[in-house]
Amino acid sequence: MNRLRSFLLSLALVSGLNATGAWAADTPPDVLARTTTQEVLTILKQDKDVLSNNQAKVYQLVEAKILPNFDFNRMTQLAVGKHWPRATAQQKQSLVAEFRNLLVRTYSSSLTAFSGQTVDFKPMVMKPDDTDVTVRSEIRQPGGQPIPIDYSMYKTSFGWKVYDVAIDGVSLVTNYRASFSSTIRQSGIDGLINTLAAQSAQPPRGTAKPAPRPGS
Repeated sequence: MNRLRSFLLSLALVSGLNATGAWAADTPPDVLARTTTQEVLTILKQDKDVLSNNQAKVYQLVEAKILPNFDFNRMTQLAVGKHWPRATAQQKQSLVAEFRNLLVRTYSSSLTAFSGQTVDFKPMVMKPDDTDVTVRSEIRQPGGQPIPIDYSMYKTSFGWKVYDVAIDGVSLVTNYRASFSSTIRQSGIDGLINTLAAQSAQPPRGTAKPAPRPGS
């Protein structure tokens, strides 16, 4: 995933969050996303210099504003695909943890690329008993074509959770599933865990030393 696409994913995910970092269970997901977008974009604009020079602040932003709205267990299960039932309970726990760490690093390293983008949300028809929806939006950037961003979300007892995001028609889960499957065929499930851990440990672009793990 290149830097532009990882940034767009970060912007899309951040723009859908409320101030407390959690989806309200009784608020339609498209309404919540649309009404909070401007607030988050304003934060990114105001704090761009701080975020550019303080990786710890970026990690804090990701942990507080993005991660509470993910179902990482479901995302990891979908990304691992047909290989998931073969994994032991410990391997599943490690896969979820390492995939989460990798996404934290991806989002954190790309947030500082924010520069004048806006987000437009599309009208959504939602039935009262719907529990799985797609919220459609577009990232608009100066001098470029709009890029569609679709959130796949489902309703839990804790509110709406993101389990996939598609950028310009390319699914995050599907994209990772192909690479995960290739690694598992070559090195097994433990090989995938080790690969994810190694990728998370690599320093972000433009830095000379490894980035700390979230919470470390």
